[in-house]
Amino acid sequence: MAQGKGFTEQHELHKRRLGRNVGTALCLLGFCAIVFGLTIAKVREGGLLEANDHVPRASMLPITEDTQ
Repeated sequence: MAQGKGFTEQHELHKRRLGRNVGTALCLLGFCAIVFGLTIAKVREGGLLEANDHVPRASMLPITEDTQ
């Protein structure tokens, strides 16, 4: 077996990749936190949520004398 660097020593390329991987992971976690926060904020509004279930909504109907 040839004398040289052992397997425990990391190449500089691996260190750079680790930095990019950590940066990507932090960005992904940040994005997930933003989506989760927006979801919680929408759910807390409660009554203001209207699903897209292809049913006419009363809030979208024009106000006429008959509906007052």
